[in-house]
Amino acid sequence: MRATPRLAGSLLAASASAGGLLLLAAGPAAAGGSPAPRPTVGTAGTSFLTATVVEPGQPVRVSASTGDHLYWSFAASAGQTDRVTVTVTLPPAGGRHGAATYTADVFDGLRRRQACTAGPQNATAAAGAASVRLRCTLRQVRAWAEPWSDDPLPGTYYLRLSASSLPEQDLGQRIQADVRISARNGDAQPAGAKLKAPLSPAVNPGTTLAPGAAPEASPSAASSAPKPSDRVKGWFSWPSSRWWWTLGGGVLAAAAAVGGYNLTRHPRHWSSTRRSPAGPGRSGQM
Repeated sequence: MRATPRLAGSLLAASASAGGLLLLAAGPAAAGGSPAPRPTVGTAGTSFLTATVVEPGQPVRVSASTGDHLYWSFAASAGQTDRVTVTVTLPPAGGRHGAATYTADVFDGLRRRQACTAGPQNATAAAGAASVRLRCTLRQVRAWAEPWSDDPLPGTYYLRLSASSLPEQDLGQRIQADVRISARNGDAQPAGAKLKAPLSPAVNPGTTLAPGAAPEASPSAASSAPKPSDRVKGWFSWPSSRWWWTLGGGVLAAAAAVGGYNLTRHPRHWSSTRRSPAGPGRSGQM
């Protein structure tokens, strides 16, 4: 009976030490409740096939040479609006020979260049500038699109950082590129997939609107419009001007046909009578 409290105390001490070891193994993320920071990506690809995969929110810092084309890839789902920020730290001003233009292009999985809705996608760094900053906010990713359109669809996107219009003597100098890709979640059905307002406003025929007044559809105007069956009856009703025009056109066509026939047949009959041979008695008199 006396050994029971000692056994319970030893079990409690063992469980407490085991819990402390688990907390130490899990790290500050499990103890404080905040996720562990993502590791910094330090590489970049040189083509679409070798692009380095980056998750949205993951920091990127790459050391490269001036003139290299750097590629990264990231995934985007429907309803997201992605934003790309690139900061290029340039070589010392004393070793450069002129200005250089840097461009951040974004392509979709079909290698189609995507337009930016905001931010300077390309910028020119002067000879004495220490860094240059590029930004590109993409269009919201759509859940569907027409086959002939270039709307952004869910899938893999590629970021390419390139330099152009720089002196040839500056090729190969060391630069540093810091990239940050962020994604903002929105509506899974982006704006434009549903018509919120009619394209053509309602108009009441026969009414005059005051300047600045918006037209309103009234049920009386809709009910007063002729039905399709009434329009068909009005077309074939008798008497009607359409019938008179049809009959008049038929009479004129028949008269033109008869006159044309007489004009074309009469010259042949007249020529045959003039060409009749003379009789023998008339020739003997001469």
